Amino acid sequence: MRRGSARAVRMAIVAMTVALNYPCHAQDAIVEQPRAFGHVLGDVLTQRVLLSVDGEALRDLPMPSAGRVGVWLERRAPRIERDAQGRAWMVIDYQIVNAAQTLTQADLPAFDLAAANGATLHVAAWPISVAPLTPRASFRAGDLQPLRPDRIVAPPDQTEPRRRMLAMLAFLFVTLAGWAAWASWRRREDARRLPFARAWQAIRTLDTRDIDANDKAWRHLHRALDEAAGQVVHAASLHALLARAPYLEALRARVEAFYASSQQRFFNRDGASAPFALRDFARALYQAEKRR
Repeated sequence: MRRGSARAVRMAIVAMTVALNYPCHAQDAIVEQPRAFGHVLGDVLTQRVLLSVDGEALRDLPMPSAGRVGVWLERRAPRIERDAQGRAWMVIDYQIVNAAQTLTQADLPAFDLAAANGATLHVAAWPISVAPLTPRASFRAGDLQPLRPDRIVAPPDQTEPRRRMLAMLAFLFVTLAGWAAWASWRRREDARRLPFARAWQAIRTLDTRDIDANDKAWRHLHRALDEAAGQVVHAASLHALLARAPYLEALRARVEAFYASSQQRFFNRDGASAPFALRDFARALYQAEKRR
């Protein structure tokens, strides 16, 4: 009797040792699979795996690697989401990266998730169908032909664009005409009011080829300089001119040269006067007057 009891104890110990040393079988995971049919190139299929075994949440699980898995699919980086009950789900997206020529079966791959506590979840493969984007040949029935005729596009109505273009052209014309009228009025006003503008206008209208040697042109400039200074100006009284018209300070050297040439021209008839660019000087006085 004792011998039988000892034998039974030894067998129980051996059975327990074998049970402890034998690896646990992987438990099938609870998986929310994507629709199995109706997929084409570019579609993204989402697989959700519940990270729980017998109601106990699994932690520190290694994530499946991202990248190409087989001919048809590419796995994106998995992520963890929680539902309204606080349960953790591993969410894995697969994208179809190849175009099928005919209706073809592909599989979301199987894999195992081994937790740190020794528990293992097994995710089984999930078959799907991948359809071609277009049939290899048309049906050749009715309007279902392999090639369609060129589409004749009706010309757009040009009435409204033409009306807008004419309106913009009219507005542009009115604007340019307004600017031209203002510029003309400004020139006339300057010629009436400003001394150098009047002198420049008078010199431009002189009927002579050599303005620089024309006595009338010289007198026009003398009158303009006298009016700008408010008195008769000569070489010794330029300070009065520059004090009243300081904008001529930049032309001081040319003003002095003008009076020196004028002195030689009108009061020294025996000698030849030095050449002086009267027309350019008149233009410079007019431009300085406008910029003041």
